[in-house]
Amino acid sequence: MINKRLLIKNLLAHNDENSFYDKKRKVDIGDKEGKAKFLKHICALSNSNPNNNSYIVIGVEDEDNDIVGVDFFDDSKIQNLINAYLTNPPIVQYENISFPHLPDHKVVGLVTIRANDKITSLKKNIWKYYGGTVFFRDGSISMPKAFDITLQDVNSKIVGAIENHAQNNIEYTLNGVFDFMNSRKDYHPEYLVFKEYFVVCWAGQKKVVKDKTYFSRVDIELINEQVRLFFSTLDEVSITISEDSFKIIEYVHLGLQNSFNYYPLEETIISFKDNASYHINTKLLFDPPQFDKKILHHIYNTNNVILEKLKKGISLTKTEEYDIKNLPATYLLCYLNNFPDALNKLHRAKAYLKSYSGEVYGIYKETLRILRKVKYS
Repeated sequence: MINKRLLIKNLLAHNDENSFYDKKRKVDIGDKEGKAKFLKHICALSNSNPNNNSYIVIGVEDEDNDIVGVDFFDDSKIQNLINAYLTNPPIVQYENISFPHLPDHKVVGLVTIRANDKITSLKKNIWKYYGGTVFFRDGSISMPKAFDITLQDVNSKIVGAIENHAQNNIEYTLNGVFDFMNSRKDYHPEYLVFKEYFVVCWAGQKKVVKDKTYFSRVDIELINEQVRLFFSTLDEVSITISEDSFKIIEYVHLGLQNSFNYYPLEETIISFKDNASYHINTKLLFDPPQFDKKILHHIYNTNNVILEKLKKGISLTKTEEYDIKNLPATYLLCYLNNFPDALNKLHRAKAYLKSYSGEVYGIYKETLRILRKVKYS
């Protein structure tokens, strides 16, 4: 089993960006430009490595390889995005890798690309790239190719050597358990062993509501691979553990005015097999709540006024200072209740909310995470 933290270190130490590996300070698939550039790199790395894995490491400074990290990204539906825009799509996996020196909410993103021995191309237009375009890696750059091409295997031995030097061992596993237990000691950390092989550490702040147990500030990590499977500071989570599985149901707190409820968002089941393999299966559970259109119109217009004030640099009233904390979620509810322009308003609000306060911007990012799960399902 590959220790993904060690794999990232080996990639950073072994080579600059090349035809099987790329690094990014951050990736934003929330807008068309960011989505298009991400798809371009996926396409190029897949075509340049038909017989081995390719990697994108996210959260690293380009000049000095300084590991600064990015926010936890749990978009389990990223393969749906790849399938929607690429012909002969590779299998793409995004994982969140823990590093001890990073803050709790920061990880390094690792994108693994497994090609399918066929030429991958854009299926349709996106941003300034045209459907049918084929990309390849030219050194550290993803370039379009407009002539006859054949797939060539030039990296298998190099990638194989890097992966072999990143194999996990008992020392890495024990150190990982101790690191987790020490860093999460305020949230009742536990470790579990599945199938005499897999070690899972988890922690959370327990809360009992009407005889049901929920957890917040949940952190779940597969120690064997140093992969953070789940992390949330805001949402409520229910956890069910069996002999060979770990099930998480995530809830989101949504509502209008003074009426809020918890709605199931997504179910994740991590199943461990006897052959030293595991599988993660996710299922969207979210059924968007429906509200009275008159109330929604009032809240939508209030949000628009707040957004306009932020744009012009006008101070908010006390009431608006309270309402702005609900602005991302209420824009989302408006969109889910057939206010199509609410989505554009939500995206335009990003820069203003980020400048307003870290708390509100954190709520904004959580709202986008819900939107991604709904959209790509």
